[in-house]
Amino acid sequence: MLPNLISSQNNMPSAFTWNVRVYYEDTDAGGIVYYANYLKFFERARTEWLRAIGVDQHALLQEHDAMFVVKNVAAEYHAPAKLDDVLKLTLSIEKLGRASLQFVQQAWNGDQLLNTARVKVGCVDSALRPRAVPDVVAARMRGAESSPNSD
Repeated sequence: MLPNLISSQNNMPSAFTWNVRVYYEDTDAGGIVYYANYLKFFERARTEWLRAIGVDQHALLQEHDAMFVVKNVAAEYHAPAKLDDVLKLTLSIEKLGRASLQFVQQAWNGDQLLNTARVKVGCVDSALRPRAVPDVVAARMRGAESSPNSD
């Protein structure tokens, strides 16, 4: 089954969705999610998205000498998340290039948008040199972009 790429939520782009609960360790002294932890949440969502489209990251490295690394992140914080909140993380591909992907990722608490990030990820080999996204992986990603809602 492919991930949800079309959302019926208000103001949310078509996206893969993944839920994460906020734990005590995710919060700062003020009791809200520490700003850098959104990057961890978004990383988990990208990993789960890869799993959902059938891409095993260990096999990708072993069989294709390819892995993904974050090149750039720009995040905008709209509202805080707090202990025990269940966040809906969304992910959509903004651009799929030959050796990189640009994602738009968001964190939601119910209908409230908490964070929006643009994340550019590059494909590299084990020596960290840029390389093309393997054809089989790119095809899965392109298929995920056009898949109907699976929720």
